[in-house]
Amino acid sequence: MQVFMLIREVFSRKASIDWVLLSASFAIVFFGLVTMNAFTGENLFFEKQLVSFVVAIVAFFIATRVDTDMLKRTNVLVTLFIIMSVLLVVLFGLGHIAKGAQSWFKLGTFAFQPADAMKLLLILILAKYFSRRHVEIAHFRHIIVSGVYALIPFFLVLLQPDFGSAMILFFIWFGMILVSGVSKKHLAFVFLLGAVAFGGLWVDVLKPYQKARVLTFFSPLSDIRGAGYNAYQSTIAVGSGQIIGKGVGYGTQSRLRFLPEYQTDFIFSAFAEEWGFVGVVILFSLFALIIWRILAIVLLGATNFEMLYGAGVAIFIISHFVVNIGMTVGLLPVTGVTVPFMSFGGSHLLIEFTALGLLVSMKKNARPAHRNALTNEFLGV
Repeated sequence: MQVFMLIREVFSRKASIDWVLLSASFAIVFFGLVTMNAFTGENLFFEKQLVSFVVAIVAFFIATRVDTDMLKRTNVLVTLFIIMSVLLVVLFGLGHIAKGAQSWFKLGTFAFQPADAMKLLLILILAKYFSRRHVEIAHFRHIIVSGVYALIPFFLVLLQPDFGSAMILFFIWFGMILVSGVSKKHLAFVFLLGAVAFGGLWVDVLKPYQKARVLTFFSPLSDIRGAGYNAYQSTIAVGSGQIIGKGVGYGTQSRLRFLPEYQTDFIFSAFAEEWGFVGVVILFSLFALIIWRILAIVLLGATNFEMLYGAGVAIFIISHFVVNIGMTVGLLPVTGVTVPFMSFGGSHLLIEFTALGLLVSMKKNARPAHRNALTNEFLGV
C-alpha cells in the first residue's frame, strides 16, 4: 500500500512540455545519430543509441509528471545519495572495465555509469542545501559542508579512474557555489590554499618524470606521437571540415579510423569534419537555445530550490559541452567527457533527458521573478 501511495504521489501531475527545449535536444541527438551511423556493414553504435534515445524520451515524459516537492525532502535526497555512493564503491568490485576505467555496470549488451546519475543527484542536493540556507549563505561553513557533498563522489569517481566525470562534479559544485551567494572571499581563500598545496607538491614532492606527465596532460599536443595522438587527430578532423564540411558519411578522419572514439569522446570532431563551420554554428546555436530555455524556466522558479536546480542543470550541460570542445581542439586535456545529447552512451542520455524532464515539471509552479528579487537570489546583493 505504501509503495502504491508513493507511486501515486510521484505521478500526481499532468505534463506541461517545453517543446522548444525538447526540439533542440532532439535535433542534437539526430546530429549524433547521423554522425555515428556507419551506413554500411554493422551499425551497433547507431542501433544501441537509437534504443537508448527511446528509453531517454520515456524517462523525460515520466520526469515531467513527477511531483518535484518530493525531491525537496532531506530524507529522500540523503537516502539516494547514500545509495549512489554505495554503488560507486561496489563498482570497484563488480564494475566493468573499459578504456582503463572501472566505471560501468555491464548488463548484457548495455552498460550503466553511476557517475552520470550522481551528477544529477549532486545538483538536487546542492539546490536543496543552498535554498534552505540562503539567509546565512555567506558563512564559511557552507563552502565546507557543500564541498563534502561533492568531494565524496568526486574521489570515488576519480579513483575509478574517471577524471572527466570527476571534473564535471567539481564544476557543478563550483558553479552552484557561485550562483548561490556564498562569499567569494571565502571561496578564493579555499582555492588559494589548494594552489599553495599544489605548489608545494610541485617543488618538493613530484619527480621530473611526474612533472613531465602533468605538463603533457595539460598540453596534449606537445606529444602528438604519444599521449597527444588523439587530440592531434581531432584537431585535424575539425580543421579539415572547413566551411561546409566533407559531407555526411565522407569524413576521412573518422570513417578511416584515424580518429579514435569518434562515436563517443570525439563525436564533435567527426561532426565538424562532415558538416563544417556551418554545421558547427548550427550545433552551437542549438545548445545556446537549450541553455536559454533552461534559464527562462529558472527565472520563473517558484522557490530558491527550483531556481538553483535549473542553474545546476545549465552548469552541468555547459561544463560537458565546453570541456569536450576544448578537448577536441587541443585546448584542454583528453578526459573522456561526452557531448550532451550527442555522444554515444545510454546512461548519460538517460540522465540528461531526466534532468530536463524534472525541470519542465518544476515549471508547473512557475512564477514571474521580480528583477530585484532575482538579483538577491543569485548574486547575494
